[in-house]
Amino acid sequence: MKQTEILAPAGSMETLRAALRAGAQAVYIGGKRFSARSSAANFSIEEIDEAAKLCHKYGAKLDLAVNTIISDDEAQDFCEYIKAAAKCGVDAFIVQDWGCAELIRRCVPDAVLHGSTQMSVHTAAGAAMLKGLGYARVVPARELDRETISRICGVGIETEIFVHGALCMSVSGQCYMSAMIGSRSANRGGCGQACRLPFSAVGNKEKAALSLKDLSLLPYARELADMGVDSFKIEGRMKRPEYVASAVHELKAALEGESPDMKLLRGVFSRGGFTDGYFTGKRQDMFGVREKDDVISAHELIPKIHELYRFEGKAYTVDFHAVIKEGQPVVITAVCGDVSASAQGAIPEKALNRPTDCDTLAKQLSKLGDTVFSFGKLTADMDEGLIVPAGKLNELRRTVTEKLTELIIKKNTPKYTISDYVPKLAAAALPKNEKLPLRTYCRTRQQALVAGDMSEFIIVPENIINEEMLGSVDSDKIIIAPPRFMTDEDGLRDRLTKLKAMGISRLYCHTPDCIAIGKELGMKLHGSFTLNVFNSFSAEYLRGLGLEDCIFSVEATLPQIAAVRTELPLGAVVYGRLPLMLTRNCPIKNEVGCGKCTKKLIDRTGRELPVVCTKDYAEVLNADKLCMTDRSDELRNISFGVLYLSDENDDEVRAALSGRKPQGTITRGLYYRGIQ
Repeated sequence: MKQTEILAPAGSMETLRAALRAGAQAVYIGGKRFSARSSAANFSIEEIDEAAKLCHKYGAKLDLAVNTIISDDEAQDFCEYIKAAAKCGVDAFIVQDWGCAELIRRCVPDAVLHGSTQMSVHTAAGAAMLKGLGYARVVPARELDRETISRICGVGIETEIFVHGALCMSVSGQCYMSAMIGSRSANRGGCGQACRLPFSAVGNKEKAALSLKDLSLLPYARELADMGVDSFKIEGRMKRPEYVASAVHELKAALEGESPDMKLLRGVFSRGGFTDGYFTGKRQDMFGVREKDDVISAHELIPKIHELYRFEGKAYTVDFHAVIKEGQPVVITAVCGDVSASAQGAIPEKALNRPTDCDTLAKQLSKLGDTVFSFGKLTADMDEGLIVPAGKLNELRRTVTEKLTELIIKKNTPKYTISDYVPKLAAAALPKNEKLPLRTYCRTRQQALVAGDMSEFIIVPENIINEEMLGSVDSDKIIIAPPRFMTDEDGLRDRLTKLKAMGISRLYCHTPDCIAIGKELGMKLHGSFTLNVFNSFSAEYLRGLGLEDCIFSVEATLPQIAAVRTELPLGAVVYGRLPLMLTRNCPIKNEVGCGKCTKKLIDRTGRELPVVCTKDYAEVLNADKLCMTDRSDELRNISFGVLYLSDENDDEVRAALSGRKPQGTITRGLYYRGIQ
C-alpha cells in the first residue's frame, strides 16, 4: 500500500514547525494576499522562502494556497507574487479561480496545480476534467460519501481529502452569505463566518441552525488509504500549533493501525464533539457549537501537547565515516541516502593517555538532538594512538550535518521555469443592446410555461421537464439545469442523454462537473454565476473550454463588470432571491423535522431567509429580492440579464420580466457596495 500524505495547515511559522515536528509530510500555507483565510497571520514572501526551506529540510512539501478569485486590476500583482513564490520553491499552488490557474501557467509553465475544494468538484467526471486540463491534484468537495470518493480516486488524478477540522455549512465555493450580509466574501478570502451566528427555523435566538460540528474521519483513515486517497488534509490555517500538532500525531497513529485519541482531539478543539460528515451517507447528528467545556479542556491539555513538538523531529537516518590518519586532517563524512557531505578538521595529535576510538567517535557523532537526523552506523579508517578532542569532534559533527542539511534542502527544492509574462487584456467589442435580453431561472413547471414566451431562454431543472413543456416552449429556448450537487452521476448522464434526444441541447453549468458531463454529451454549455467568474482571464479560459456564455460573479461591482474584456458573452443576475448557501444538510429538518417544515430560517434580527429543499441538498435564499431590472441601462458590458425565481406566481413572473419592482424590500446586491 502506498503511503498517504499527511497534509497539515499552518497560519504561522510556529504552527509550521509544530506540524513538521509532529510528523506532517506536507504543509499548506497562505500568503499575505490571494489566500482564502485572509484573517490568519499568513506568510510574507520572505517567510514563504523560510517555510519552503524548513519543509524541504524535513523532506516535506509546501503547498501555497492562492485559492481566491481575483479582479483584473490584481492580475499584475498576482503574477509577480506567483513568480516570487516559485523562486522560493513552493511545491504546488492550490487554486480556485480559472483565470488564476491560467496566469500561473503563463508565469511558471511547469508549476504544479492543485484544484481547490472551492472549485466544488464532486464527481469523477469533474475530477477527470481537471486531470485533462493539467491539474496534478483535486481537492473534492467535503460533502462526499465513501462511494464517490472511491470513484474519484480511480480517475488517475491525485486526490486530497479533508479528514479533520471545521466543516462549512455550505459547499465550499458556493457560499455568498458572508458577502451579501457583510460584504466579506468567502471567495475573496474574507469570510465572516455568518453561519456561526444565531439562525432558527422557529425564531429561537439561541439556536445556531447553520453551525456544524467539526469533521473527523480519523477512525476511517485506513479505509480511505486503501481506497487510494493520496493526501489526508487537516483543516485549520487559523488554528493554534497545539491543534495542528495533535491532529497530525493522532492521524499518524490512525494510519499506523492504532486507535486515534478522539478524547484528546475533542479536548483540543471541537464544537460539541465530532461528526463523520457525509462519508457514511447518514448526515445525522452533524450540528454543534463551541461550548464552555470545550474551551476548558483545551486549556488543560496544552502543556501535554507541547511535548509533541518541543524538539526537532527525526526525518532521516545518517551514517558517518571518519578518517583519522597520522599527519592528515581529520575528515568526517555524513551520508543520508544519495546525499553526502564532508567536513575537515585539524591534524590529530598523538594520544598521551586515552586515544580516540570508535566508541568515542560514536558517542560524539550521535549527539544529534538539535537536528532532523537520527544516528545510523559508523565506519572508520583510523590509525592507532591518535586523539581528536571531543570539542573538535562536536564541531565537525555540527559542520557536516549543517552541510548535509543544506544539500537536502537543495535536493528537495523544485526549480521552475519562470517566464517574463505580463498580463494583458485583449481588446474586445463590448455588447450594445438597446434592450437587455432576459433569461429566467424557473423552479416550477408553471413558472417555465409563463416565462417561456417572455424570455430569451428559460433555465429549467432537468427533473421537471416534460412533454407539456416541450409542447409549449421551443426546445432550443430551454437550458437544462442539472442538480447543483450531483449524487447520481451516471443517472444524470442518462437523463441528460434522453433530454438531448428530445431536442434539448443546452446545459446550465454550476460547477466543473457540469462542464465535464456537458462536453462529454456534446451539449451547448452556459455558465452559472456559481462558476465564480470574476475576471477577464477566467472568462476567456471558459470560452476556450467551449462555453457559449457565462453569468458573471454576483460579487462584482458594476465598474468591475464594465472593465472586463472578453469575447465570451457575459450575463448578470438582475432579479430574484440569490442563493446564499448550497447545503447538503437541511437546517430546518435538523431543528424541527420535515413534518413541521417552516420553509425559512430567521436570523438574529428577525429577517426571514427562504429555504428551498430537495432530496439531496437545500438552498438558503436571501431575505430580500435583488432587483436591477429598472437599472439595466447601468449594466455595461453585459449581453443578457438573468432572473432567479423562487416562489413567484404567474402575475409576479410577468411583472418581473416586464421590469416592474417586486413588492417588499429589495436589494441592489453588491453591484454598488462591493466587497471588502
